[in-house]
Amino acid sequence: MRFVIVTGLSGAGKTQAMRSLEDLGYFCVDNLPPTLISKFAEACYQTDGRIDKIALVMDIRGGKFFDALSESLKHLEDMEYSYEILYLDASDEVLIKRYKESRRKHPLAPEGRVLQGIALERKKLSEMRNRADNIIDTSKLSIWDLRQKITEIYGEEGQTEIELMITVLSFGFKYGIPVDSDLVFDVRFIPNPFYIPKLKQFSGIDEPVSKYVLDHDVTREFIKKLEDMLEFLIPNYIKEGKRQLILSIGCTGGRHRSVAIANAIYESLQSKGHKVTIEHRDINEDINRGGIKL
Repeated sequence: MRFVIVTGLSGAGKTQAMRSLEDLGYFCVDNLPPTLISKFAEACYQTDGRIDKIALVMDIRGGKFFDALSESLKHLEDMEYSYEILYLDASDEVLIKRYKESRRKHPLAPEGRVLQGIALERKKLSEMRNRADNIIDTSKLSIWDLRQKITEIYGEEGQTEIELMITVLSFGFKYGIPVDSDLVFDVRFIPNPFYIPKLKQFSGIDEPVSKYVLDHDVTREFIKKLEDMLEFLIPNYIKEGKRQLILSIGCTGGRHRSVAIANAIYESLQSKGHKVTIEHRDINEDINRGGIKL
């Protein structure tokens, strides 16, 4: 079992570190009181290997409980449970800047200057820093850089982080834009098969409608431009730390044009090795509400 204690200065990136470890398959617990470490470790070791990677985030948010960390770690050693410490650090200047940007109070200086809280925290954490197996200074690291370092240290050989999960979602504007959309594209400018009697009853999944929609020059040009934009955006989203992308494509009713184009985009992304799923939210809404008679 790999047992990691994550600690360090407030604002140095412990939350991002925990998210990275979760993506690597670690069972993570944030702000566990140190007095509970040994009991928690014992419970995990009794799972017969079902839980084999654990990360506990502990810092001065624990107040007086945090003072018991050294004693709790010694108890782990007495029980012959191995562990390692990851310490997140950053310069005073960077930490102050991060606090100003977030407008949060430092836990050790709720009414005073942030710099005073940082100094006191460094003193309280000096023993943990000295005992750390790995120290990461995040002063000049982006979220992506930190995640890469976490993966290098705590991932298994050849393991990479979970990739960006893309959902291509077709919808109808008359039923509302999906509230969880990251990108929304309106394809109502494309000729509408709804007004062609022999196509109206079909959906964009069906070959007659799909062929009609995709055979238009304007559709092909739109898809090409959208594919180019996505190939630019996706690696930059991943670099920024994004893990889920909802790409919504809408037409009037969400049954014909948006469905056919969403399918084309889905197949394109899948062919390029992206992790992608597809959903047609409103494909049957017109039928259910009596707008189309089958």
